[in-house]
Amino acid sequence: MQHTDELGLLIGFPLPGWTTPARPPKTPMLGRTCRVEPLDVEQHAAELFAANQQDHENRIWAYLAYGPFSDLASYRAWMEKTCLGPDPMFHAIVDLVTEKAVGVASYLRIDPPAGSIEVGHINYAPPMQRSIAATEAMYLMMRRVFELGYRRYEWKCDNANARSRRSAERLGFTFEGVFRQCTVYKGRNRDTAWFSILDKEWPAVQQAFETWLDPKNFDAKGQQRQALFDLTKKALTST
Repeated sequence: MQHTDELGLLIGFPLPGWTTPARPPKTPMLGRTCRVEPLDVEQHAAELFAANQQDHENRIWAYLAYGPFSDLASYRAWMEKTCLGPDPMFHAIVDLVTEKAVGVASYLRIDPPAGSIEVGHINYAPPMQRSIAATEAMYLMMRRVFELGYRRYEWKCDNANARSRRSAERLGFTFEGVFRQCTVYKGRNRDTAWFSILDKEWPAVQQAFETWLDPKNFDAKGQQRQALFDLTKKALTST
């Protein structure tokens, strides 16, 4: 449906009752397999560094603007400089079985007046990769954003990062396009791929996540019965 102003010019659709959402609180998000909590250098740095060291080829750092780190001291120094501010708002992802931090993700470009927020700085150590917790952590962060009343949740990545692009689509994000020569990092060009989930899409996407995360979706060997990609794709076609 098109909307026009008093001059007959096309304008955006109205937002009756729209109010600016609050910034995400610095409180833990608890799931069935993981806990997503505000990053604390003293509590998390050593655990994360040890988990990251299991990536002997340093693949997890390939598309991040920082890292790898040669020792715990340099990793801690980076954390203290980069990870303790209000934006980006870094979180550690803790495995509930081991009670060890095995991943990092953050909210960034937090824009309450626009109702927009991005998830980024995602870095999963090898013990977390391809786990239920890896998906559940993203669900928990996404759920908090939409429960706060945000209208748009963004995912951006290097367009050359095929794994991140696939992850975005699996998680229910819609591809919006590529910003060419968007930035420079590690001495090279980055074309940035943009993805988003909108508030109107969230109820169906949430149901897809909850169907996938249900223990009944996994057999005795832990193999999924329904793929999340299929569930989110179906959800988006229904909105």
